[in-house]
This record gives sequence, structure tokens and C-alpha cells, in this order.
Amino acid sequence: MTSGLQSTRGALALRFIETRERTEMLAAPLSAEDQMLQSMDDCSPTRWHRAHTTWFFETFLLLPRGVPAYCAAWAPLFNSYYEQVGPRHPRARRGVLSRPSVSEVAEYRRVVEERVLSLLEHATESELVKISSILTLGFAHEEQHQELLMTDILHAFSENPLKPAYQPQTLARMPLASSAPELLTYIPVEGGLVDVGAAAEEGRFVFDNETPVHRVWLEPFALSNRLVTVAEVRGFVRDGGYRRASLWLSEGFAWTQANAVDSPIYMRVEGDDCLVFDLSGERVPCDAEPAVHLNYYEADAIARFLGARLPTEFELEHAGRAAPVAGGFLSDFLCPNIASGSGLQQLWGEAWAWTRSSYEAYPGFATSEDALGEYNGKFMVNQRVLRGGSYLTPPGHVRRTYRNFWPAHTRFQASGVRLARGYP
Repeated sequence: MTSGLQSTRGALALRFIETRERTEMLAAPLSAEDQMLQSMDDCSPTRWHRAHTTWFFETFLLLPRGVPAYCAAWAPLFNSYYEQVGPRHPRARRGVLSRPSVSEVAEYRRVVEERVLSLLEHATESELVKISSILTLGFAHEEQHQELLMTDILHAFSENPLKPAYQPQTLARMPLASSAPELLTYIPVEGGLVDVGAAAEEGRFVFDNETPVHRVWLEPFALSNRLVTVAEVRGFVRDGGYRRASLWLSEGFAWTQANAVDSPIYMRVEGDDCLVFDLSGERVPCDAEPAVHLNYYEADAIARFLGARLPTEFELEHAGRAAPVAGGFLSDFLCPNIASGSGLQQLWGEAWAWTRSSYEAYPGFATSEDALGEYNGKFMVNQRVLRGGSYLTPPGHVRRTYRNFWPAHTRFQASGVRLARGYP
């Protein structure tokens, strides 16, 4: 056995173990009762996230190689949307399932992990090449569910009148309430004919929706030096922004009226007082911290209120070309960093930035015909692209070309606002 093969095998095993351990670490503060909660159709219980990510490795890695299912009857419960794999329990009703229990899911995870590591240990060199691509996709898939686990439990806790905290404020890195926002300025970016997208290269993982590389024309533009802050969103609320139809897209204003929306989902503004709810519970926010948990409609209206617009996904990708992908990302401190310094700040790892770009296929994009081809392509309708990652995105997960996507009404994700203007 070559040292290179041993090294590849060891690196994959270590990455697998680390990814799986992070999921368990995130679930650890939650009781069995917490892990059963599903507070709305778009969210899923923590227990389901733990089981589904296990089902993914079992279904796409182990079963095709002759490893028997841990419990074949569970497959419809933990299949998310893969039509080619088989039937699925309705997404909106995942929370009604009390079985298998949280402890049974823990055992399911343990057994599947042992089987994956055994498969790795005994794989030949040619088998390892095939295994590697599926494993790497599985790592990225589980990282996405780690972020969803956090946003979903936040929404569930927000529905509880007791306003429980996932992480007590004493353990969180909370910015000082007196911190003033950095002055909002605009940084010019030259346009032109630019390359965007990612190349599918051996040894480098990207999702298929990031490919292929292609060229787009960008007019000169300018981006705000930082994300929109709590102070600016509070000003929008106090100024009656949710009642000013002129600031809203028609569909967005209809959404505010149909749902009686007068503030962001986790923010309460009452006169001079403002409270936010996050994973540390309810608290007085810092004026300078990025505003998060805004949907596309809100982001677009706030941008208009501030005399700007939302950027396109390609403007953000082009502007971030020279900036290292470094930021808050998921850590022990579950709140976004405030901006400090010069130049373009908070491009990565604080809040997903809504763009005005529709989520659609790049020229030359093609999906595979197997079940894994359902991962991204079939969702390319009625959704908007977000860029940059958030304080709940696992470190190392996003790239400059990474495309997140959600329907315009989505509020429970850690999404914020980057402003853009024409330039000059």
C-alpha cells in the first residue's frame, strides 16, 4: 500500500469523524424534547437532521456497496427530497414522528459511522477514488445541515414564551451595546468582462450549481463597506418602513399585509426600546452588529430606504476575488462580528447577503441523471441567491463561488443586507 493511499484514506477518515462530531456537539445542549421540535413547515427537528445526514451516507455510500441498511423501514422517514431513492414522509410533518427516539438515532449514527470507517479502511485504490467524491459531498451536505440545525432550533425557541437560550449570554461574545456602527461608505469596483463560477477540478470540491466558469459583463458599481446594522433596521421600523408601499416590491408588500409584519422576525421595537432574540436568548442588541434574519423582501425594501439597491451575485463574487474567505463563521461564540477597519468588511461568515439574482443554471450547467443529480438543479425556480456565509455556517464550508438559495419569503435563516449602487 502506497504512502499516498494511506494519506488519502487517513485524511478522509479524519474529515468524516470531525464532521460527524461537530453535528453531535451542536446537538449536545439540546434535550430530547428540544430535538423533537418542528416549529414550522420549513424547519426540521434536530433529531431529523442527525438521522437524515446519517441516511445520506448510508444511502449513497454504503448501500450501493452491499452494506445492509441499519433499518430499511426508516428510509422513508429520513429521505428529504430524492425522488429516485424512494418514498418520503411529508416534510411538514417530520415533527409528529416520536419514533425512532433520540437515543435510537444516536445508535444509528454510531453504527453507520463504524461501517463507513470500515469501508474506508478496506477500500482498494480504485474504490477509494469513487468513495472519495461521495464522502466529500456528504461532508458538505452535513455542514449545510449543521447550519440548519442551528437556525431551526432558534426558530423553535422563539415560539416559546419562556424565550429559552441555546447558549447563555455569559458564554457568548456579545458586542457592547454602546458600540456605534462604522460609518456607511461605498467602495467603487471596476466592472468589465469578468470570469465567474468554478471549474470542476480533481481534488477540489465545489457544488455542481457553481459550475461551469463563464463570463459576464458588469457595469462599474460600488458596494457598502459593511453590512446593514441593527441601528439602520431599527430606523427603518421606526420610520414606518413596513407601511410604506413605495419601498416594497408588490409581492413583498402583499406579504407584509397578509402576515401583519411590522418588524424583523426576531426583533421587537417599542418606542426607543429594541430587543432581539437569538441563540443566547432575548437581549438588547448592539447598534453596530449586523442585522440578520431578514428575508429578500425586507432586504430589498431596506436597501431602497437607505438609498441603495441589493447587489447581484456576480458583483459580490467579483468584488470578493482578492479578499480571503475569513470571518466569524460557526464558533463557540454564536453572534456575528461587528465591522471594524477599512475596505470591504463582513464579506464572509457574518450574515448571508441577499442578492437581486435569481437562482438559475449557469450556461453549460448539467445535472447527473442519478439521484445525487437532484441535489441542486431541480430547485432552480422561484428562489434568490445569497452569498458569503453566516456566523452559523461551518468554517471552511463556503467559497467565493458558493451559491446559497432560498425563496424570497424566507426569514429564519441568518441572512442580512449588503448595499450596492451604480458607479460612477
